[in-house]
Amino acid sequence: MTLALEDRLAVTELIALHGHLVDAGALDRMDEVFTADVVYDLSDFGQGELTGLVAVKEAALALGAGNPVAHHVTNVFVEEIGDDRVHTRSKGLAVMADGSCGSVTYEDTVIRVGAQWRISHRRLLARKLPLNGLGQG
Repeated sequence: MTLALEDRLAVTELIALHGHLVDAGALDRMDEVFTADVVYDLSDFGQGELTGLVAVKEAALALGAGNPVAHHVTNVFVEEIGDDRVHTRSKGLAVMADGSCGSVTYEDTVIRVGAQWRISHRRLLARKLPLNGLGQG
């Protein structure tokens, strides 16, 4: 079964919505992006996995002023992996209050929940080396 264009657009907009809500401090609306039992994997940052919307919200609040002031997402790639389930990869750019920035790769499992799409698993991969270290010696 080929994923309909409307579903690809809905998934892409879902991924973009995350940054808008977080940047606005609308953490109580994260259920518009994630499933209630989302697994938010920050292992690449040495922080393990967060499970559930409450844990994701608490982590953001605990980070406080250490949060980015702007989340930007780009290069969204959607791959169908089954009925009502897709895998996405996207690039995230975070701008900090001091003007510094960093980049991540988001790897998401997105599932259909009723008529909507929601992220059930998100893994953040830190971008630390150009070319992922290729040619670095």
